[in-house]
Amino acid sequence: MHPFPTWIWVVFWAVVLSLIAVDLTAHRGRHGESRRAAVLWSCVWVSAGLLFNLLVWRVLGAQAAQEYLAAYFIEKSLSLDNVFVFLVIFRGLGVPSRAQHNVLFLGIFGALVFRALFIFLGAAALERWQWVAYVFGTILLVTAWRVLREDPAQQQENRVVGWLAHRLPVTEKFHDKKFFVRLESGRRVITPLLLALMGLELSDILFAVDSVPAAFSVTEDTFVLYSSNAFAILGLRALYLLLAGAVGQLRYLHYGLAGVLAFAGLKMVLGQWVHVPPLMSVGIIAALIGAAVWASLRARRREARTSTPAVPARGGERERREPRHPTEAEA
Repeated sequence: MHPFPTWIWVVFWAVVLSLIAVDLTAHRGRHGESRRAAVLWSCVWVSAGLLFNLLVWRVLGAQAAQEYLAAYFIEKSLSLDNVFVFLVIFRGLGVPSRAQHNVLFLGIFGALVFRALFIFLGAAALERWQWVAYVFGTILLVTAWRVLREDPAQQQENRVVGWLAHRLPVTEKFHDKKFFVRLESGRRVITPLLLALMGLELSDILFAVDSVPAAFSVTEDTFVLYSSNAFAILGLRALYLLLAGAVGQLRYLHYGLAGVLAFAGLKMVLGQWVHVPPLMSVGIIAALIGAAVWASLRARRREARTSTPAVPARGGERERREPRHPTEAEA
């Protein structure tokens, strides 16, 4: 644990809340739904997360800054799995694009609360019981095997949403951006928009069981863990808008995610005997995700070349014809 002044929490929340306020102002109505805006806001959130690391380095030292960077990259990599889930939930429920921003914002805001709970409870457990590290490591290795076998991009329906839809009173149609409506009979029911939000929140809780222990594999400092996690997930809305159209093309990405989870799990299990520096962890994570993306794009280009129909010859090339047999007169 790195000793740190309490005022750094104040600075952290001031930066986060200010950026959230600017984000909300910029996305009023239907503004900011274009791909260009998604790219811009992705750059804003990534830059904010990396620039905040300069403050961590200045106040807590170089070791804490390296741990922050490694935890940030782990969470940012694993948040790609969240993008798959967002896509499946929104497509399955038919959530219109104009309403997706509100659902994503509230879902990510709820994730900040749940991540804080997981991180502080996990840190307390690790500090008290050393065997918890092996439990975390085992969870990560089991999850890595599951992700390796099941490509989340191929899921047609989110199981959490399906389970909720069969147990809650839900309207068939959307009612603008409302979460609740009252029927003519006077009964109050929820809309598919609230169902989508509940699905996002519950799915993120399940993801936190994986991603938070993965971050613990590089640091146990609660401030470093939470601040890096917060900046990584705050950019999820822009990341979703940026990758929603292309996520299906990254067919091998789940192999990279499985590799990241397995690496973090092995670090937790073998941490007592094998030490991997934070910067080396960053390099390994970047190599795993980069290799998966490169393989996906290469396979996509190869398929595009083989499926392209041959262009008919023009100009000085003679047209191929069937051989003509001579008639009796010509003979």
